Amino acid sequence: MDLEHNTVNELESQIQAARRRVVSDGYDMSVGELISLYKEHELVINPIYQRYFRWDESQKTRFIESLLLGIPTPPIFVFQQPGGTWELIDGLQRISTVLEFVGILKDSDGEAVSSSSLEGTNLVPGLAGIEWQSLPIPQRLDLKRSRMRVEILKKESDEEAKFELFQRLNTGGSHLSAQEVRNCVLVMVNQDFHDWLRGLTEYEPFRSTVVLSDVKLQQQQDMEIVLRYIAYRRIPYASGLDVNEYLDRAALKLARQMSEEERKSEERTFHTTFDLLTDALGSNAFKKWDGNKFSGPFLISGFDAIAHGVACNQEEILKQDNPESWLDSRSRAVWKEEYFQKYSGQGVRGTTRLRYLLPFGKAYFGP
Repeated sequence: MDLEHNTVNELESQIQAARRRVVSDGYDMSVGELISLYKEHELVINPIYQRYFRWDESQKTRFIESLLLGIPTPPIFVFQQPGGTWELIDGLQRISTVLEFVGILKDSDGEAVSSSSLEGTNLVPGLAGIEWQSLPIPQRLDLKRSRMRVEILKKESDEEAKFELFQRLNTGGSHLSAQEVRNCVLVMVNQDFHDWLRGLTEYEPFRSTVVLSDVKLQQQQDMEIVLRYIAYRRIPYASGLDVNEYLDRAALKLARQMSEEERKSEERTFHTTFDLLTDALGSNAFKKWDGNKFSGPFLISGFDAIAHGVACNQEEILKQDNPESWLDSRSRAVWKEEYFQKYSGQGVRGTTRLRYLLPFGKAYFGP
């Protein structure tokens, strides 16, 4: 009974401590007020977030229609900066749709975005082709007077609260991938680190070996793969930890702790790793070898074992008489290794794959 009582007390204590980290407020505001805040630079949308503004015309129309019809919409979330301005944390699609429709949205370069027009709907087919300037004045006023709930994370909140809130609101939704959410958090924590990772994705040998579809690129998988490469080398994987949880924690830790000299060192290693892989295998570096040919798409299991193995052993690989030939032969052979097959096939959980393939790759490509 005492053990159960102590457990309950500990849980209550943890919940109370977590609640104290978050100081919040909230109230309803008119769309017109939000427009004015944006025009006066008192409502800030980080330009990098706007890369992820990709509602289609139908989604934009339905949201404007909801405001015109008085249909309740989900709240938006903002973080109050020390100077009093609000940074938009959640609600990018909705706020950007309104700003674009009324013709005041700026893109990530500070240039005006062309005002959009609406499509007809089942309820209001007359919206087809309507722009802000052609919307009758009574409906313009209705739109500007429609109200949205604004939830405010106040500046007194714990520093971590903003990042936690952003991830919880956006992870699992259909509009942002896990890495897109992670990228936004990285911008909040250390934009220089975010931009450094982005720069690594542009390295041509990396792009020639990590061949991704347009959809995967749009979902920022290239950024995730570079993050994996750095995290595997610097943040030990804790067995059983969800892979996205591991990457979330690793991203924050790396963004906060990596010095400029450490980044330069990792960048040199990154370049050497993908130079070797490009010379040896090119676009086949992380595709499956069936004994006769490489085929299929980029495979993360191949990347986990091969890229990590090469990164950890590049000095020894470069000592080979013919490093490219040795690496080509070794990389083909890995696909036939029973141990690799056991922990890389379909149905193998990411947690299991990382637990076994990272040490395997380091040993397999070693001396």
